[in-house]
Amino acid sequence: MMKFTKSQLTSPTGAKLQLYQVRAKGSAKAVIQISHGMSEHIGRYERFANVLAKGNYHVVAHDHRGHGLTTAPDAPQGTFAKQNGLQKVIADIDAVNDEIRKLHPELPIIYFGHSMGAIIGLNYCIQHSDKIAASALWNSGVDGGLLLNLYGFLLRIERMFKGSDVPSQIAKKLAFEDWNSKFKPNRTQSDWLTRDETEVDLYIADPLCGFDASNGLWSDLLQGIKTGADNNALAKIRNDLPMHLLAGGKDPCSDNGRAVGRLHIRLKKAGIKDMEMRLHKENRHEALNELNRDDVLQEFVEWLDARFE
Repeated sequence: MMKFTKSQLTSPTGAKLQLYQVRAKGSAKAVIQISHGMSEHIGRYERFANVLAKGNYHVVAHDHRGHGLTTAPDAPQGTFAKQNGLQKVIADIDAVNDEIRKLHPELPIIYFGHSMGAIIGLNYCIQHSDKIAASALWNSGVDGGLLLNLYGFLLRIERMFKGSDVPSQIAKKLAFEDWNSKFKPNRTQSDWLTRDETEVDLYIADPLCGFDASNGLWSDLLQGIKTGADNNALAKIRNDLPMHLLAGGKDPCSDNGRAVGRLHIRLKKAGIKDMEMRLHKENRHEALNELNRDDVLQEFVEWLDARFE
């Protein structure tokens, strides 16, 4: 298996982004830009990158602000930024997109986002769909409504008393702890991630995984969900952008896949012409680390090949 080549890229936001790259084994068809989830890092995506490279796709990715080996003066671990965090994360993604264009000017760029990376990615599509050739948004929905408003209200109350830079205990209980409770009796606090116990144990043992996100980061993410829940915002995505959605039928983060299904319907109504929706009924949250990951990845490579042969 090829190891990631690592380097640093200074973003216009001031962040020193940790870049990870794997080159296609043969003549490259496109570049996949990967965006990871909350409380993890791109180093966990090396196996995925190798599958893509074997299929003749370059991979370029980075650790988000407050994650992995990326550093920024306003982004300690678990925080995007003291202010305008979501927009800074999107600006970082755009800086990596520009870097890919310099490295591979002849190749199309495909955005891939998992979980938090899918929410950020939908916002990137809304703002910059002209800069990517396709988008894959996995394992997260963007439902609006009363529940979203309630979460926002609770985070504001917590922020009033504790500040925005401290870990959000409210979000932790409403999200990770609640999601994991769906799999009682629990072996670990991260059973909700995947049925593969080896992968769960690797996540728990990883010092760059499993940390608590700040109130500010959760608030930034809710802002991204609110934008994605706006049909007028979805209408800004160019309608010829191919989009691939995927969910697990036992993933509590996406309402057991139903939230991704609802996004699929809304994107079709917004005019997206080339849509793919995959639901793997037994899968939990991390499709790339699930027991059937080989089949999942083969399906995705076939989807890519049908559009970028």
